[in-house]
Amino acid sequence: MRATKIIALGCVFSALSVMIGAFAAHGLKAHLSDYSLSIIRTGVQYQFWHSLALLALGSVLLRIDAPRLILSAKLLVAGIVFFSGSLYGLALTGANWLGPITPIGGVFFIAGWLIAAWSLWRHE
Repeated sequence: MRATKIIALGCVFSALSVMIGAFAAHGLKAHLSDYSLSIIRTGVQYQFWHSLALLALGSVLLRIDAPRLILSAKLLVAGIVFFSGSLYGLALTGANWLGPITPIGGVFFIAGWLIAAWSLWRHE
């Protein structure tokens, strides 16, 4: 995956987080419980913060050669899909089987951050 693709994914995930947040706040407010709306808000927050991280990683990759940062970006993408995606699904459908998927996304987030730190620490 190239740096420009990582930046593009960051832009797309950022836009989606705004769209999902707005739809939940305005379109779903009358249809979901406060608890379900809070679950969506959590998913949106994590998605947005990690979208910004993708923008940062892609920008760094435009300037330096650090292949492990690509792995870090892929892990953050997986984290967004698993963590935020499972929260959205849980809030919208009540499918409790999605609950155990959320921590898998959290592990992807943590691994992505730690690999980024390790890669940048070791970069000369």
